[in-house]
Amino acid sequence: MKAVIIIPARLASTRLARKLLLDLAGKPVLQRTYEQALKSKRADRVIIATDSDEIARAAAAFGAETVMTRADHQSGSERIAQAARSFDAEIIANIQGDEPEIDPAHIDALIEAQEIAQLFASTLACPFPDHIDPAYPAAVKATPAGALDEKRRIFEARDFSRMPPTGGDFFLHIGAYAYSSDSLQRFISLPRGAREKSESLEQLRIIENGRRIALRIVDRAARGIDTIEDLEAARLRLGE
Repeated sequence: MKAVIIIPARLASTRLARKLLLDLAGKPVLQRTYEQALKSKRADRVIIATDSDEIARAAAAFGAETVMTRADHQSGSERIAQAARSFDAEIIANIQGDEPEIDPAHIDALIEAQEIAQLFASTLACPFPDHIDPAYPAAVKATPAGALDEKRRIFEARDFSRMPPTGGDFFLHIGAYAYSSDSLQRFISLPRGAREKSESLEQLRIIENGRRIALRIVDRAARGIDTIEDLEAARLRLGE
């Protein structure tokens, strides 16, 4: 199946201003994410979707393919859905631009999960690391249901929540998604449900509208860049 990675990239960010263009060991954060995505063995193309001329210029400087999108999108999913209309692909992977240390093997695992499961969408989760408290609301819990491919650790997702876990199996959700081209366009037209609104979890829209999500368990989550502390820690890890 032809798969394309789209990285939604907006210049405005709440907790760390202009973070995608900040320097991370000699390269912008966005460039490091893009270069990790290029290492995917299952993706045919990697595209940056943005409404920012400044990001587009920076992306051109490091050789990235860019699609310009409208400025009024309310989510990364809306932005990649617009960009995806510009080309043919069977699978669209949504990888956030602030993931400069994402493992390309995990991107491949995500695309493979969508190829195998053929559900509305696929996403990733991992065991909770020791330094993250599962009760912390920013740590989204993913609960698996029945196995779709036990050998590859692909399950159907039962639920996602910010609430403290009350028992049973749960994992740390990783915010990367793969859709079929058709389901991505349908996703942005689905109505927002009560739980999506209350917990601010976009993936709950799929479950609340009766669609199904495949959940693939990988070994760990990448360290994303949300705060200046995250950036400084990444600089140390990458040897600056």
